[in-house]
Amino acid sequence: MSATPFDQRDGWIWYDGQIVPWKDAKLHVLSHGLHYGSSVFEGERAYGGEIFKSTEHSERLKKSAQILDFEIPYTVAEIDAAKRLVLEKNGQRDAYLRPVAWRGSEMMGVAAQDNRIHLAIASWEWPSYFDPAQKMKGIRIDMAEYRRPDPATAPSAAKAAGLYMICTISKHKAERKGYADALMLDWQGRVAECTGANVFFIRDGVVHTPIADCFLDGITRRTVIDLAKRRGFGVEERRIMPEELSSFNECFITGTAAEVTPVSEIGSYRFQPGNMTRVLMEDYSAEVQPRSKAA
Repeated sequence: MSATPFDQRDGWIWYDGQIVPWKDAKLHVLSHGLHYGSSVFEGERAYGGEIFKSTEHSERLKKSAQILDFEIPYTVAEIDAAKRLVLEKNGQRDAYLRPVAWRGSEMMGVAAQDNRIHLAIASWEWPSYFDPAQKMKGIRIDMAEYRRPDPATAPSAAKAAGLYMICTISKHKAERKGYADALMLDWQGRVAECTGANVFFIRDGVVHTPIADCFLDGITRRTVIDLAKRRGFGVEERRIMPEELSSFNECFITGTAAEVTPVSEIGSYRFQPGNMTRVLMEDYSAEVQPRSKAA
């Protein structure tokens, strides 16, 4: 790989209340978050120097930690300010931000009530420009082997690091077969989400998307639902079975990284990215821009 490893890059990271040189932002190998998955994170993007829905992300980060039974020792306002600071310190305008919180190394065992809670925030360049014509060709998605777990068995409402283990496995398998991502079903065999993005389908002018009750209700997902309703599109959040996929005309995925990305195929099912997908892709691109520019 030619890209510089993430631990060797230049820049600054906000770490437990201090701005530190990028390469100095380290943690001990016996940190609880590494061994037991007691870590939560967010993925956010800045467009034109402004972080899109920053406060919603900070609120979700705090909530995710609470679900995992720990409290991040900073307020939502302090986290918002820290993100702005690291973005400014790194001199970035179009960037990806990664806040992450985890249990430290004071106790090493399943129980870790006395461990210090750490918070770090990094940012790196991620241009927001893309070729719409190329994107409208759509990506190819495989069917994943693993399923999203029953919410009675895992904290599915949290953006918890441990919940992404099966996502990494599934995405690796898909990429080895030439696909861009994998579609995961839920524990009952219904359509759920991709490995790091929510999924939408279109049929007869109506947008359909799975109910987010065993996977993360993405901030981008909610934004796109609002945009669709603004356009007067019908939106149905409902149970979707895999065999229904053949009845849909269009498909797209949403997420901080994916934004709105058309899909051309999922396994044996084919879709034709069309006008409704294009409109929502364009509306989202306009929505994320700073208000002064979008006006």
